[in-house]
Amino acid sequence: MIKIGIHGASGKMGREIISNLKGNQFAKLSVAYTIEPIEFDVGEAIITDDLKTLFDNSDVIIDFSIKQGALNLINYARTYPKPLIIGTTGLGDEGAELLRHASAVMPVLQATNMSLGVAVLNRLAELASKALSDFDIEIVEMHHRHKLDAPSGTALTLATHAAKARNLSLENVRVSGRDGMVGARSKDEIAVMALRGGDIVGRHTIGFYNDGEFVELNHTATSRATFAKGAIKTAIWISDKKAGLYSIYDCLGL
Repeated sequence: MIKIGIHGASGKMGREIISNLKGNQFAKLSVAYTIEPIEFDVGEAIITDDLKTLFDNSDVIIDFSIKQGALNLINYARTYPKPLIIGTTGLGDEGAELLRHASAVMPVLQATNMSLGVAVLNRLAELASKALSDFDIEIVEMHHRHKLDAPSGTALTLATHAAKARNLSLENVRVSGRDGMVGARSKDEIAVMALRGGDIVGRHTIGFYNDGEFVELNHTATSRATFAKGAIKTAIWISDKKAGLYSIYDCLGL
């Protein structure tokens, strides 16, 4: 039985992962790391705000926290290597550099979205972008009113795959808003628009538009359990892997 430690256990995703670990035949919750009080049952798991305790009692650590918390975790792991699943987004260049160094001594899997369906969507977006090279690309993402970042990491990952398939740099072609007399759409631009409202868990649409026809690929998450199940699957998968930086595509064999 693989012992799972949750970093950010008191958050919405932490709680969802803990709930979905109950009854799992391959993994169990061993440590719940949090700096906030936990007001739900974690069974026999240890509750701690000490990173050493988290690492000492876990086979794999799943992180769904905030930027600084995730950076602290990755930096600590460089001295005390442990398989890591990083679900926190928006880590920036500093996070990318820390992950690169950490992956030299331990297996690390980072994903902007732990949904298995979204992983397949990214591959389909890449295929469509290359095959439909004359089509305009537009991406729309929708999330609940409480989401802090925009556009979502998932939408940016979709855009990155689409741009890569056309040998474009997303930084040079991304459009994040249109207002006023902005002129006609350029051929290469990729728009990524964010909508916020209600309790929408997550909806991402990438469209390919041409004269006379268009194709839209869509993924809708109806429950956070989708992401929790994906995170648990990646944690079980990575538990016996060698040091390296992995993606959810490696886990799925895509």
